[in-house]
Amino acid sequence: MKFSRLAFVLVCAMAAFGSDSPDTREITDPQTIASLPAMGAAPIPVDDLFYTRSIGGGAWSPDGKEIVFTTNLTGRNNLWKVSAIGGWPIQLSQSDDRQSGAAWSPDGKWIVFESDHGGAEIYDLFVIPSNGGEVVNLTNTPEISETSPEWSPDGKLLAIQYKPKTSPTTDVAVMDWSTHAVRNLTNEKTEDHLWNSGMWSPDGKFIYSTRFSAGFTDADVYRIDVATGEKENLTPHEGERRTILSSVSPDGRTLLISADRPGGYLNVAEIDVATKKLTWVTDLKWEANAGDYSPDGKQFTYTVNEDGRVDAYLADSALHHGSKINLEPGLNSYSGNPSPFARLGTRLLVEHQSSTQPADLWIYDIANREPRQLTFSAIASLTAAKIPPSQLVHYRSSDGKIISAFVWVPFNLKRDGSNPAIVLPHGGPTGQTTDYFNRTVIALVTRGYICIAPNVRGSTGYGMDFQKANVKDLGGGDLQDEVYGAKFMEATGYVDPKKIGITGGSYGGYMTLMAIGKTPDVWAAAVEEYGIINWLTMLQHEDPFLQQYEKSLLGDPEKDRAIYDADSPLTYIKNAKAPLLVLQGDNDIRVPKEEAEQVVKTLQDAGKSVDAHYYSNEGHGFAKRENQIDAIRRTIDWFDRYLKGAK
Repeated sequence: MKFSRLAFVLVCAMAAFGSDSPDTREITDPQTIASLPAMGAAPIPVDDLFYTRSIGGGAWSPDGKEIVFTTNLTGRNNLWKVSAIGGWPIQLSQSDDRQSGAAWSPDGKWIVFESDHGGAEIYDLFVIPSNGGEVVNLTNTPEISETSPEWSPDGKLLAIQYKPKTSPTTDVAVMDWSTHAVRNLTNEKTEDHLWNSGMWSPDGKFIYSTRFSAGFTDADVYRIDVATGEKENLTPHEGERRTILSSVSPDGRTLLISADRPGGYLNVAEIDVATKKLTWVTDLKWEANAGDYSPDGKQFTYTVNEDGRVDAYLADSALHHGSKINLEPGLNSYSGNPSPFARLGTRLLVEHQSSTQPADLWIYDIANREPRQLTFSAIASLTAAKIPPSQLVHYRSSDGKIISAFVWVPFNLKRDGSNPAIVLPHGGPTGQTTDYFNRTVIALVTRGYICIAPNVRGSTGYGMDFQKANVKDLGGGDLQDEVYGAKFMEATGYVDPKKIGITGGSYGGYMTLMAIGKTPDVWAAAVEEYGIINWLTMLQHEDPFLQQYEKSLLGDPEKDRAIYDADSPLTYIKNAKAPLLVLQGDNDIRVPKEEAEQVVKTLQDAGKSVDAHYYSNEGHGFAKRENQIDAIRRTIDWFDRYLKGAK
């Protein structure tokens, strides 16, 4: 597609706006995007990127002396433990499969966690002594997934999420710690609804939980009697509105929630359990998410996601006023199960990352407002000076809708219109690209590729109207938002329009397929990971819950058959001109292997350039280090061959 750079500059230079809400963002002049000078800039070795660890899921020990967390220090996501004062972490468990969701027992003797097999997302619950020892499978149910364990205050029960493999619904259940017997508290009969993990009342008599619609556009908070299973809706309403539970106060009188303000913007509020009265804490048109109460109930946490960058706040419970805690810009969030507060409430466990810094856990001293880094995940070669930082931009799409995107520009680049570029659509579609440590982007941008990751219509973080803007129009307006991201890069003056590629996973993989089929002249090469080719065959093979999610986006497969066909890449893929690489996990229950096989066969039959690689021990996304490295190397080689002419 030929596009006048001057014309696009003029479009982007239209009236400037403030940035106090998603609707009033200032349009970015593409000519202001710059390549920074850097001495000694060089491609970051792929191994360095993936031997830099992933870290998350921290949880305080009951005495506040230790923290258990998940990291792939060995190339596998296993449980590790570290002293809260710092030091070398100790591996607690070892498995070829990913382990997460660690929760200490109230007496500190045990740690319960979840793990699946081969990436297939059918989880069992396991337990290990907190000082190390034999791992025991508590559930051992190949046809049922049990996740999100939370101990009762007396340590006699665990609240868990319970989902049979063949069921679209997830329920709240309790497990008896002494017998390991599981009893459901909810038995959801509506196929397009599910229950979130439960939170205990301080006396252990009730569990509070959120009941969601499959499209995540409606939600209510319930109180469930543990003895009888009797449920009470604490947030009844008409129409669609989200009220999402986050924490129960230490006295059990109030709940900390995230709820929709007018326009569908999540904000922080409290609910009085007895009166059901709502007291608002924030009133923003950015996404504010509630956190947790301190042990004495005098403070609580929350975060604000402003255009893909997240700040963490600490609020006074009496004043309902929050202040930003002292952390560097990027993505700042709280970590902790069940709370980020240590036992005495004087310290917080937080997670920080940015486009140039991988995720790490930090200890935050509340009184002194001092963060202290606890984990160090980056290997020595990855200093921030060698990684081009993200640049947040805004542009208008085909119909004038404002789109936010992150752009990364290689160091020392000439503005001569000769450079390759890559568009990176995110997954979901109800998701968002945030300002995180993106290994794929770093591998590409340090090899000379300008990258852009748009948050297209359908993304979260910009209000419910924006989130619903691609319903029954998948691969329509949202694809144009991606195309206009490519146009934005061309308008910077750096990019050769004949050297633009596209790559993404899941819905990003779907968007990649839709792009090369429906707008074939824009793209010179493509790499898709576990993307959808045909919504109707997806409906036949995917997980039952995701079938309901798909229907929330596309409608009834019989009544709306024309929409399913029009929104499937299969309808357009034979028009593709860009050579395509397909990467897929064999055990994927979200986008089954059949979708990838369809892509390959269709393009081969049409005489198109296509290649594929399948990972036998992976599911939706690649968790094992050797597969992550293999996938990014294949991606780099593909783009080097077709965008740079490398052999």
